[in-house]
Amino acid sequence: MTRTTALAGTDPGARPVIDMDYVTDILRRLLEIPSPTGYTDQIVHFCGDEFRRLGIPFELTRRGAIRADLIGARRSPDRAIVAHVDTLGAMVKMLKANGRLELVPIGTWSARFAEGARCTIFTDRGSYRGTILPLKASGHTFNTEIDTQPVDWTNLEIRVDACCATEEDLLVHGFNVGDFVAIDPQPEFNPNGFINSRHLDDKAGVAVMFGAAKAILDSQALLPVDCHLLLTISEEVGSGASSVLHQDVAEMVTIDNGTTAPGQNSREFGVTVAMADSSGPFDYHLTHKLLTLCRDHGIDHQRDIFRYYRCDSAAAIEAGNDIRTALVCFGIDSSHGYERIHKDALRSLAELIALYMQSDVAVPRDRLGIGPMGSFPWQPTTPAETPEG
Repeated sequence: MTRTTALAGTDPGARPVIDMDYVTDILRRLLEIPSPTGYTDQIVHFCGDEFRRLGIPFELTRRGAIRADLIGARRSPDRAIVAHVDTLGAMVKMLKANGRLELVPIGTWSARFAEGARCTIFTDRGSYRGTILPLKASGHTFNTEIDTQPVDWTNLEIRVDACCATEEDLLVHGFNVGDFVAIDPQPEFNPNGFINSRHLDDKAGVAVMFGAAKAILDSQALLPVDCHLLLTISEEVGSGASSVLHQDVAEMVTIDNGTTAPGQNSREFGVTVAMADSSGPFDYHLTHKLLTLCRDHGIDHQRDIFRYYRCDSAAAIEAGNDIRTALVCFGIDSSHGYERIHKDALRSLAELIALYMQSDVAVPRDRLGIGPMGSFPWQPTTPAETPEG
C-alpha cells in the first residue's frame, strides 16, 4: 500500500463529477447476471474484474464477499461503504407429480410479484428456462376461480420449458430439490431517466458505489483515511456485512433502497437519508455528517424512517462490530416487486458517497476504539430558538 500526504490538483471541496454513462452501463451489466442469495459466484467474478479494471486492489472472504481498498493518507480510523450484490429469488422445494416444480422464496417478497415471472432454474447439469404460475392459471379452465386463489407461495409452481409431465420426467432432466431459481429482471431504461427492473435492490447501489469510486480515481482526489468498498452476498437473508469487516473500520455507510410509498418520506429523486430502520436508529453523528454534506454541496435530499426494513448495517452491528453506521438510499417504488428508480437519485447518491470518501471522519476519537473519554462527542441538548414571525 502506498500512502501519500498530498496530490496535485486535488480539490476535496468540489462537487464530484459522476460519469452517469458508466453508472448506467454497469447497472445494465449487473442486472444481466443472475445472483439470488446463495448463487452469487458469477456476479462476484464480474465485480472483481471491474475492481481490477479500475486498478482498485481487493480481496474476498471464503464465500465471496468483496473488500476493495481505496488508500488514504492515514490508515485509521478508516471507513467502509457497503452494498449487496445478492437479490431475491427462489429454490425448488419439491418435484411435483404433474411435472412441475414447487418452490419457496429466497428473501422476503410476495408471491403476488412472482406470478407470471419468467425465470431460470439452475440444476446440477445445467440451466433451464421456466415460468412461475398460479396453480389455477387458465381462465378457460377455472373461470373466476383464478381470481379467488389466495396469494401464497404454496399456490405457485414452475412450468419448466422441457418435456416434463411427471416427477420421473423431471428427474430424467436433472431437476432436484434445492435447485436455485433466478427471476428475470426485465430491465427498461427510459429516455426520461426512469429505470424499471427487478433487482434494482441493490444492484443500483452497487452501480452507485462503482460510480463514486471512478469519480475519485478520475479526479485523483486525496482521501484522508482508507476507505473500504464492501460488496456483500447475503443481505436479502439477513447476514449481510456480518463477516467482511475488520476491526479498524470505525464508520460504515450502507447504500440501499428507500421505499417510496404512502406513509414514507422517500422520493425517487435526490438522496434519502435513513434515520432509523427496524433494527433501531442509525448513528447520530455519522448520519448528521451526511446530511451536512448534502446541505453544503446542494444535493437534494430528504430523511426517512423504515418500520419493516433492515440492511447491511444491522448485520454488522449484530455481529458485534463496534462501528458507527448510516444508511443512504436511492428512492425506489414497489420495492421487492416490479421496481422503479430514477437516474437523478443515482447521480445524487454517487455525489454524496464521493464527497463522504473525501471528508474527515465523523468522530476523530474513533481511532481509539475502547479508551478514555477524551474528545467523545456531544449531542445537542440546548433549547431551540423560536423562529421569528
